[in-house]
Amino acid sequence: MTPETIAQLAEYLENAELNAQPVAQISRAHPDITEADGYAIQHEIRRRKTARGTQIIGFKAGLTSRAKMKQVGVETPSYGFLADYFADADGGEIERAKLIHPRVEPEIAFVLKKPLRGPGCHIGAVLAATDFVMPAMEIIDSRYENFKFDFPSVVADNSSSARFVLGGLARKVEDLDLRTLGMVLEHNGKPFSFGAGAAVLGHPALAVALVVNLLARRDEGLEAGNVILTGGITEAVACAAGDHVCLRMQGLGSVSARFV
Repeated sequence: MTPETIAQLAEYLENAELNAQPVAQISRAHPDITEADGYAIQHEIRRRKTARGTQIIGFKAGLTSRAKMKQVGVETPSYGFLADYFADADGGEIERAKLIHPRVEPEIAFVLKKPLRGPGCHIGAVLAATDFVMPAMEIIDSRYENFKFDFPSVVADNSSSARFVLGGLARKVEDLDLRTLGMVLEHNGKPFSFGAGAAVLGHPALAVALVVNLLARRDEGLEAGNVILTGGITEAVACAAGDHVCLRMQGLGSVSARFV
């Protein structure tokens, strides 16, 4: 794609996000779009936000579990950025009107104490660079009509990143077996889904390494203090105004929010 087309599509998708208005999947008008084009559009959206003073506080891995791949019909993990205004408070309220068709998924969040660079980042480097982990709920919200997309289109749309909530306990990775860590996601007081950390690429730290190695293609990396959401452990639950969601995670406490 030309720089002009990338800029036009970045504006198209960011306006859809900021105005909470669904739009047509961009591959319909641009059937030859590639994964590289998708990341170029995502990067331009990030550039637009930082130019207006928005801080980028971390990244998310997307589509890292078989449940999520099956739910949205794609087969490759991706990444997106986390802007400062994406963060909502544990136990707080999320404004439903500012989102299009939000879904909540349970995740393990990593917070770094050291930078990470690729290529060649591996699970050992990730664990050594991690300050602590926490339970997290990511609120994904595709800007595309009917939550339908192909891989380049979802990459361009910041991998459906919209909001996230951190809570519970912050614990060192050496004190936990992240593969067998169990969790339950509750929707309006009833269990919606159950899972364990191994659902994310076999070990959630591998999702962090994946993000680092994908960022290396743009000569970027992760910084100390960055938050990394490692991807949905189970399928996501759709939420409407008035809904309450709560994630309970073994050894890490709980995190919750209500849509208003």
